[in-house]
Amino acid sequence: MPRHAYVNGRYLPHGQAAVHIEDRGYQFADGVYEVVPVYKGILVDEGPHLDRLERSLGELRIPMPMSRAALKLVSHELMRRNDLSHGFLYMQVTRGVAPRDHKFPERAQPALVMTTRQTKPHSEKMLSEGLKVITVADIRWQRCDIKSTSLLPNVLAKQQAAEAGAYEAWQVDAEGRITEGSSTNAWIVTAEGKVVTRDASHAILNGITRLALIELIRKAGYGFEERAFTIDEAKAAREAFLTSSTSFALPVTRIDDTPVGNGHPGILFAKLRAHYMDYMAGLEETT
Repeated sequence: MPRHAYVNGRYLPHGQAAVHIEDRGYQFADGVYEVVPVYKGILVDEGPHLDRLERSLGELRIPMPMSRAALKLVSHELMRRNDLSHGFLYMQVTRGVAPRDHKFPERAQPALVMTTRQTKPHSEKMLSEGLKVITVADIRWQRCDIKSTSLLPNVLAKQQAAEAGAYEAWQVDAEGRITEGSSTNAWIVTAEGKVVTRDASHAILNGITRLALIELIRKAGYGFEERAFTIDEAKAAREAFLTSSTSFALPVTRIDDTPVGNGHPGILFAKLRAHYMDYMAGLEETT
């Protein structure tokens, strides 16, 4: 089956999809995006992802390209055309096409692009052995809560991780505290068994998977704190893991050259991932 994309009102073969060279997303990264996971043909947390899309657009004063109902129709039609069962839906909204000028154009129309990608489930080796992360200086701008397409610092951090044989780079602020990964949220479990992740602020992107897992943690009655934690605290933690829309929840067993805990995925992590997988299975049953 040929792969399709959606570009400004048209469903096109993926290889023919294109945007104008003066699209402000291309020239200024003047836009936002969302990545919505697809599990067994279901868009996971579609509503919260659209909430965050609206919020990001509002912070940049870009109008929604269409109503939420229309966005949902386009999303589901693109999934149908691409026969998407496991993977993700990518949507990007920019301020639109206008002659190059830094200030906002007066009459540009928001541009909307959507694509999908089929992916495989995470390998058993990844879940049984865990992942390595490295720590890098956080050089991003001061509004990381906006899901902007301006991702060059994240790209550099992810490349540094790849060259170090790591899955992810955890970024560290000027006070030596971990903010988040280049494309994930960072979590630890303390020696006392308390789950900790950085509080939502301008310093991090408030992940949708993060929010869902926090709710599951609270329902299960586990100890939990939203606060900053240092590199040293992370390396001394009993367990560590990361979350994102495409990673779901994955164990971290090494930070830089330091094993986390006993160097194996933790028991509490396994319980939390099971809770999250059950949560997604429940979404399928209610659809």
